[in-house]
Amino acid sequence: MRIATFNVQNLRLRHGPGGPHLDGARDADDPGDDTPAAAGLDPADRRLTAAVLAQADADIVVLQEVFDRATLDFFHESYLIPAGLAPYPVRLSLGGNDGHGRNLAVLARRAFDDVVSHAAMTAADFGLPPLPGRDPAQPLFRRDLLMLDLPGLTLLAVHFKAPWPDRAAAWTVRRHEALALRRVIEARFAAPETAPWLILGDLNEPHSEPSRDRAAAPVLPPFTIDLLDRLAPEDRWTYAVPEGGLHARPDVMLASPALAAAFPDACPAILRAGLGRETGAAPPALPGTGWHRPHASDHAALVVDLPGL
Repeated sequence: MRIATFNVQNLRLRHGPGGPHLDGARDADDPGDDTPAAAGLDPADRRLTAAVLAQADADIVVLQEVFDRATLDFFHESYLIPAGLAPYPVRLSLGGNDGHGRNLAVLARRAFDDVVSHAAMTAADFGLPPLPGRDPAQPLFRRDLLMLDLPGLTLLAVHFKAPWPDRAAAWTVRRHEALALRRVIEARFAAPETAPWLILGDLNEPHSEPSRDRAAAPVLPPFTIDLLDRLAPEDRWTYAVPEGGLHARPDVMLASPALAAAFPDACPAILRAGLGRETGAAPPALPGTGWHRPHASDHAALVVDLPGL
């Protein structure tokens, strides 16, 4: 089985005079993103997004920043199938708590035994204190935690709070999300270290925080095995920080100790060919990739093979 995770940067279906179309891989708060010229690059962005997923050709794909099921279906039919991918009959987008629609979504070529959303759960549901200044009745996860059960494997898909606009407050939210994720795993498995599970998605950890200070520390090693650590240190980055050209690794595949031991050769590939050329990703870039835009996303995709599952 091949598994991928990819933050596709604001994938949303719009309806206008020219018919349905997808937003491109752009953020509304970036200079120039709301111009007609920027909008004109949107289809090229999404062809590149599809091309990256064609490179991955994964059996299961966890996506971040997908608006809704209609968006996912339109992207599947209008971009992924024309890119030559075999269909994904299972398509999930359950919604979440992000007011801008940056939700989790899943594409799969096999059915899941069970799918559990945690979007409605509060801090108290996880035995955690309420977040400072937040209504205790508000959901804890900034988006969601999806638990996807397959025979012999449980996937835990996440997209934690971004480190802005208030970095310190965002750290506290991410720490609560990490603690809740760990408690979900510990509740699901009597001995988590012996069970086969994989955390994947975008933890939104800043590049500058030492591991001991990271909000996600409760689910980082030694609780898990970071599969990206099987790559050379200089080859672990998945995101280029716009200011200063720094490289970061917010995207993760964190395996249980048992899963990592069962697949000692499972080393993720980081697919950077759809990143903007300003990131310094090693060539070859996908045809049509520009300096910043067009691009597939501001994140690289991760893909890993788990043979026999």
